[in-house]
Amino acid sequence: MSTTTDRTGTTPAVDAPQAPVSRAWLAAAGAIAGACAVGLSEATAWALRADTSPVAAVAAVVRDATPGALAEALIGLVGALDKPLLLGGTVVLLLGVCAYAASWVRRAPLVPDLVFLALAAIGLAAVMSQPTPGTAAALALVVGVMTWVVTLRLLTGPVLDDRPGSDHEGRRRFLTRAGLVLGVTAVLTVAGRVAGGARRSVEQSRRLLRLPVTPGEVPPSADLRVDGVAPWRTPDEEFYLIHTALASPAIRPEDWALRIHGMVDREVRLTYQDLVDRRLTEAWVTLCCVSNPVGGDLVGNAFWSGVPVREVLAAAGVRDGADAVLQTSQDGWTCSTPLEALTDDRNALLAVAMNGRPLPVDHGFPVRMVVPGLYGYVSATKWLVDLEVTRFDDVTAFWTERGWGERGPVKTMSRVDVPEDGADVPAGDVVLGGVAWAQHTGIERVQVQLDGGPWREADLGGSSNDDTWVQWRLRVEVEPGEHQLVVRATDRSGYTQTAARADVVPDGATGWDGHTFTAR
Repeated sequence: MSTTTDRTGTTPAVDAPQAPVSRAWLAAAGAIAGACAVGLSEATAWALRADTSPVAAVAAVVRDATPGALAEALIGLVGALDKPLLLGGTVVLLLGVCAYAASWVRRAPLVPDLVFLALAAIGLAAVMSQPTPGTAAALALVVGVMTWVVTLRLLTGPVLDDRPGSDHEGRRRFLTRAGLVLGVTAVLTVAGRVAGGARRSVEQSRRLLRLPVTPGEVPPSADLRVDGVAPWRTPDEEFYLIHTALASPAIRPEDWALRIHGMVDREVRLTYQDLVDRRLTEAWVTLCCVSNPVGGDLVGNAFWSGVPVREVLAAAGVRDGADAVLQTSQDGWTCSTPLEALTDDRNALLAVAMNGRPLPVDHGFPVRMVVPGLYGYVSATKWLVDLEVTRFDDVTAFWTERGWGERGPVKTMSRVDVPEDGADVPAGDVVLGGVAWAQHTGIERVQVQLDGGPWREADLGGSSNDDTWVQWRLRVEVEPGEHQLVVRATDRSGYTQTAARADVVPDGATGWDGHTFTAR
């Protein structure tokens, strides 16, 4: 308490007593905010079907860093409880740090946030150290940080209220808010767990499926066996993955159905069993994303099994005047596909299998569309549930509404895989290699230019049809120093790639791929 006397000699003023801020209440706010952050972060990881969660990733790092003798001793002490205790201990330690950091919020308001950001950075490093980190776990960390920032301020506000007589009211408000945020967190965490459980149920259904499909045989001459060149068959786990869904839809085969309607004589509805009971067609098809830049890797080749789209459209009876089919995914994504590409002799498939196994969930299980010769944004709908026969004049789709081209034919393209750009190689005999593709047209030849010299014909690998890529190879002699190579392809229509560079928007990139390397 202090007094002051003004120059007129009036009665001294007395400062009102301040309600002391208990560090225990602030610590409790930090622990609760930390619990909410962890809960919603884990719920996000579950809902997005991340291969790992931030807490599990940190626990895995701790596990891997524990000396073997100590790990064995601990396992011998706790037995089967080792993993629950490790995960629980990680969470308890995290909440303890959060509580201590929050206790400093009165003296240093930014310290708790900085501490939590440091914890998030540790979590991100742990996630990235895992074999398949993915983006879902990183997004879960972002959700955790945002939850911490908002919740901590919500809870500490009442406790930091310094008005006279506010201590009792502030604590009551704190308890009310704590109960509210914990309740909301619990509900969202359970929802995330349920969503993750749906994914696991679908994965189990997928593993139990036995489809009449084969993995396909790679043509003997297709793989030129050049180290560093992409394999002719792209493994499922290495196949590029592009879609707009934040979480892949989880659809059990028995729950899936496809509706075919619009400009047809009769509406058709097919179940998953209807499809697999039909005679399945199998074919090698290379798919490419329109967002693939010159030299990019958003392209892959796989053996697909499914029902030709032309058969189900014929069963519906397409009416005169139609020129497009609007495809719709379970998650609402749409694309409009030229009708002719689905009804001609190409292997446009309602695909149920990839490389001899049911489609991976992230690649469209249970059914997706595969259309040779078209970029994916106008054809390759995953989790397909609806086909509307229509006209381009009457519909728009997800990407065409955003300024991309309407029909999306794949452009003839070639790529250098080896040597890598900027690589050092021994002078003398050097093998150059890569891939080229012109789906549904086929590659006629690939030519390579070294240091601005004459174009040289590369050797081409074999292929089973015009819908797949081919590998190319060229052996050259190089002197010590820096070298520049470019590659171009000519397709079977006689078209040769243009050197003019164009961006991927609105309908695919153009230009020659080139690498610089140094021979020593």
